[in-house]
Amino acid sequence: MFAIAGCSLDSPFILAPLAGYSDLPFRLLCREYGASLVVSEMISCHALIYKQEKTMKMLASCPADRPVAFQLFGADPDIIGEAAALLQEFQPDCIDLNMGCPVRKVTKRGAGSALMKDIKLAEKIITAVVNNSSVPVTVKTRIGIDSQTITAFKFAAMSADAGASAITIHGRTWAQGFSGTADWEIIRQIKERATIPVIGNGDIKSYDEGINRMRESTCDAVMVGRAALGNPWVFSAAGRPEGIDAILIAANRHLELIEKHLDTNRVLAYVRNQIGRYFRDFSGSSLIRQSIHSCNSFPVLKEYILSLASPDHNRHFN
Repeated sequence: MFAIAGCSLDSPFILAPLAGYSDLPFRLLCREYGASLVVSEMISCHALIYKQEKTMKMLASCPADRPVAFQLFGADPDIIGEAAALLQEFQPDCIDLNMGCPVRKVTKRGAGSALMKDIKLAEKIITAVVNNSSVPVTVKTRIGIDSQTITAFKFAAMSADAGASAITIHGRTWAQGFSGTADWEIIRQIKERATIPVIGNGDIKSYDEGINRMRESTCDAVMVGRAALGNPWVFSAAGRPEGIDAILIAANRHLELIEKHLDTNRVLAYVRNQIGRYFRDFSGSSLIRQSIHSCNSFPVLKEYILSLASPDHNRHFN
């Protein structure tokens, strides 16, 4: 249905890189529910070349995770080129370059959204990664620095000239951060002029909304971020179920994947956060979330989620 250079995808729905969330279990779950491509959390090029333990764990993958893109960020063309070369050992299907993160700890180093201010440096970074990669290289950026400085038109043209195979445009500016709303009209205009595939990103909360955004903007694909948390159904035409039974199937599957791929003794707070997100917007969901956050071990949490399927619990939530 859609391809990024030699990487063929069977759906136009892509899981965005979510810092602190897009680990292997979450990516696998989203793949099972229909995401055609999943993207890792942001990986620092400096941390990668120094092979820092936490960073190396972020590269964990498996066949069911494919196709997967590993996302790099940094502001030094030589270092990020070296990191891209090192990434080849892990056989990603794509390398994505983060040139849109607005978080201060990223931009103060000249990376992320800060690269929109220095298009020549951004071009050198893309060129360095393309020259050190045997897989397609993509770029993720924003529509501009602020409402008066829309940079994405030049950025998309530059990215294509530098060898990028596709570009993802988040419909907010750097100044907006995560506030306000995404401007899909600008995304549409960028797609109109672009010579490489354009992936739209921003405020997509359901499968139907993603389809409508593609139709309106003529984008080649859409990328879904925070709406996928506790809601892998965002990648499926069936949409989020209303009954607790189907919700429990997804939550239990997520717990299975976490238990298989992570050290559950070290990530309990993270797991409670992830699983709690499944239970919202129905009678009794706030009580379930409270109970989840009071579980003091992974086995206790797992047992509690399993108990919710019993008739005594179930009758209260449907």
